[in-house]
Parts: sequence; structure tokens; C-alpha cells
Amino acid sequence: MNAIAYGTGVGIALAFAALLFGFWGFLLVVVLGGIGALVGASLSGRIDLRAALDAARGRRVG
Repeated sequence: MNAIAYGTGVGIALAFAALLFGFWGFLLVVVLGGIGALVGASLSGRIDLRAALDAARGRRVG
């Protein structure tokens, strides 16, 4: 699936969330989706959350 199709699907899903659940439901869907994306990327090895947290704290990595 290319990026355009993926973005379109996400946009449609968020539109339905906004229509069905209102603003706060939409916001909850976005936040939980972001958390799920971070966990998935961490488990697949695409990002290193420990290094990201160290960088956020101002510690040098590597």
C-alpha cells in the first residue's frame, strides 16, 4: 500500500471518529492511535524509545 492510500484511509477513519464521537472522541482516537504507532514501531525495531527518551532528557547518545 502506498503512502497516498494509507493517508486516505487514516483520514477517512478519523472523519468517521469525529462524526460518531464528537471532538473529544476524535481526540482520544488520535492520541491512542499515536501511542499504538509508537509501541508498534518500537516492537518492530524502527525506533528506539530508550534513545529517544535519553535525547529528550538532554543526554548524548552514542
